[in-house]
Amino acid sequence: TSNDHKSAAVKRARNDSGNKVTVVLGAQWGDEGKGKVVDLLATESDVVCRCQGGNNAGHTVVVDEKEYDFHLLPSGIISTKCTSFIGNGVVIHLPGLFEEIDKNEKKGLKGWDKRLVISDRAHIVFDFHQAVDGLQEVQRQAQEGQNIGTTKKGIGPTYACKASRTGLRICDLMQNVSLLGRHFSHLSKNIIEYAERIRPLVRDGVYFMYDAIHGPPKKILVEGANAALLDIDFGTYPFVTSSNCTVGGVCTGLGIPPANIGDVYGVSKAYTTRVGIGAFPTEQLNAVGELLQTRGHEVGVTTGRKRRCGWLDLVILNYAHMINGFTAIALTKLDILDVLDEIKVGVAYKINGKRVPYFPANLEVLQKVEVEYETFPGWKTDTSAARKWSDLPPKAQNYIRFVENHIGVPIKWVGVGKSRECMIQMF
Repeated sequence: TSNDHKSAAVKRARNDSGNKVTVVLGAQWGDEGKGKVVDLLATESDVVCRCQGGNNAGHTVVVDEKEYDFHLLPSGIISTKCTSFIGNGVVIHLPGLFEEIDKNEKKGLKGWDKRLVISDRAHIVFDFHQAVDGLQEVQRQAQEGQNIGTTKKGIGPTYACKASRTGLRICDLMQNVSLLGRHFSHLSKNIIEYAERIRPLVRDGVYFMYDAIHGPPKKILVEGANAALLDIDFGTYPFVTSSNCTVGGVCTGLGIPPANIGDVYGVSKAYTTRVGIGAFPTEQLNAVGELLQTRGHEVGVTTGRKRRCGWLDLVILNYAHMINGFTAIALTKLDILDVLDEIKVGVAYKINGKRVPYFPANLEVLQKVEVEYETFPGWKTDTSAARKWSDLPPKAQNYIRFVENHIGVPIKWVGVGKSRECMIQMF
């Protein structure tokens, strides 16, 4: 009867909003160690999703002494109990995807084809997008004396095609194969082969996510790529990536409502790094910067570029928190600071001696800010063997508590090394 129907609707609205997704996001300029946090959570997740970016991301995960490198695949793909989902907001370079799968198969990845789902609404990166990306960088260098420092993976040009409505999506590949040959053969010589290889993995992503959220209880994890300060809207524009890598990108990149977003974990290093160019207020172009670079092995996973290094910047973390609403934070690579005599933390920006109460949008303004620092004595102790809070030296605990209080978000994990066991869980 209509009455039953009504009561079901009322009930549903009241208690069953569905499973919540847990989100892991970079809180700085990328390379914070998100892969490790995701890996930790993926071991107990049923679904792990990517919602934006492409194979410009690089996550390294170490399992049983084996190092896996992921660029497009969600890092949950290692876990046999877990479905990996590539959402509509991701841009997919098919040769890159299959090359990555083949590489990881050689390292022992098995059964991935039973666990990988790809949204039919995701846009495709073609080789010509990559060519354009390289050419545009050369052109920027020539005209403006500086490029953006893209990974030249064709990500920006693909999102540009998407916005100008000239893009091609996975669903277009799934149509009549003879049409495919005619339409696409000039874009990619192996296109028919890729279409057939990918066909069994393709699903309607909106229905897939809806079922995951409204079906039986499931742990769903979303793995952010890039980071807050590389966000197309909120980052240090124009030295940013071409998608939203803040929490809003999760809703649009998977097709889920905000009500289904649960915990949002921000990942930050215990210091700051940046790859490519653009403003970097706490950068240390001195012995400290060099020490962080060498001790932290700060070289890009995707590009092999040396990363620029500096002190932890809490203005940035506060700004990332305002946008993302972190429910907890993971602070990684604390052990890199073990040898320092004193450690500084940026707590405010000043212009002409006056505090700036916000993170400046304008890059010229950002280039000019002076950073106000809080200085802490170093702990000068090896923390890499610490496995719980009480194992950390008091001065390191003090540093962590300061960061926590300043941002007003609890720190849930502290990372002191490369492997899974090196993530100290605080609560």
